[in-house]
Amino acid sequence: MFADRQPRSFLDTGALSRLAAVPLCARRPMLGGVSGRHTSPHRGASVEFAEYRKYVPGDDLRRLDWRAYGRSDRFYVKEFEADTNLRLCVVLDTSGSMDFGSTGITKIEYARKIAGSLAYLASQQGDAVGLSCVADGIVRSLPPKRSPAHLMTMFDILEQTQSGGETQLVPVLHELAETIRQRALIVILSDFFVEPELLRGCLQHLRFRKHDVSMFQLLDPLELNFNFRRPMRFIDMEGGPSIFAEPNEIADRYQRALQKFADELLAVVLESAVDFHPVTLDESFEQVLMRFLVGRTRTKGVR
Repeated sequence: MFADRQPRSFLDTGALSRLAAVPLCARRPMLGGVSGRHTSPHRGASVEFAEYRKYVPGDDLRRLDWRAYGRSDRFYVKEFEADTNLRLCVVLDTSGSMDFGSTGITKIEYARKIAGSLAYLASQQGDAVGLSCVADGIVRSLPPKRSPAHLMTMFDILEQTQSGGETQLVPVLHELAETIRQRALIVILSDFFVEPELLRGCLQHLRFRKHDVSMFQLLDPLELNFNFRRPMRFIDMEGGPSIFAEPNEIADRYQRALQKFADELLAVVLESAVDFHPVTLDESFEQVLMRFLVGRTRTKGVR
């Protein structure tokens, strides 16, 4: 573990030590500044052979394959995969709806656990980490860097961040697609209560910029099951009007609307080739992250 000045409520040292056994891999080639463990779109020097290429004047003669020359009487150069580091950019939704939770933990608290754990794991690999806290705009922004002091700053921001305000996730993601100029692993933590069709455009914008995008949709069990038994007032946590309703009378319509929303969102993420993880707050965050990490080892460095 690293030497932190203070305990962090969102970090579990036992879980981190177990998760560290599985590397955090990028699904897409990255463009880093130093050597690392992630596939680069460029050729370079590593132990993993990529392909043969015909010799052209100016190539390093030490890379000639003399066995290939003996078989074909032609000069060929060996190409190898280049390995680099990545930039992990965490996008944390801090809008009002993220302050809801019925299981002893709110969505924003659960999101802090995932964000802090991924930042630590990436930093231990030598990767750069950054953070954008978003609501009706970009509330806080920390560009990706690789130093331990930078990681502590990110933890400080995570600890201080509070939820509130309206969700403007779609325009913010479009803005991030333009401002994060170099390829990055972008992890978005939100309940994604936006129109799926609007979300399609910003996800495709991020993919067009060659980013590797992962989405964690955080939902409370009450939002999924709607297990309310008596008349009550439902309050919009992002400033909209409240509604007094009898749950038994609206439960069927609520479930149909929720299923329609879930189906449309799934169709959008599949079409956009986004790594999508629906999560309920009663799940162990360690198990959620383990599934995420293991799943990425199977698709590492797809060109």
